[in-house]
Amino acid sequence: MTRVMTLLFTAVFLLTAGTAAIANERYGKQKVVYHINYDNQKQQIGAMRNIQNHINAVGAENMEIAIVMHGNGVSLLKYAKEDADVESKVVSLKSQNVKFQVCNNTLVGRKIDYKTDLFDVYEEDIVPSGVAELSRLQSMGYTYIKP
Repeated sequence: MTRVMTLLFTAVFLLTAGTAAIANERYGKQKVVYHINYDNQKQQIGAMRNIQNHINAVGAENMEIAIVMHGNGVSLLKYAKEDADVESKVVSLKSQNVKFQVCNNTLVGRKIDYKTDLFDVYEEDIVPSGVAELSRLQSMGYTYIKP
């Protein structure tokens, strides 16, 4: 029985390693910025699912991903503070080095205190302007995606 388990484990490992190698050959290294500026929790969860699927296909080690939130999109991190499911998705993506960037113009204009009103946001996560950050990242070679 142990020999069968060892063979099965080896086969699964080789298949997984082969699939990862094929994905890396096909997709290579990628830099991507996801744009979220809408207040629709279902759509935001769908966007995070898209991001996870993207990581699964390319491999976290081959990705640089930023999520830029401004305007109504900042609500994603308000929902994460209130909803354990949204929180777990944010935590999972962050653990895979996805950067969540928040627009300072939105924070100031809407009087949002990132320390108390948003989930897991730090000073280094705040960018001066969400739309300017989208442009900056694209000029640095990031692919723009708006799910």
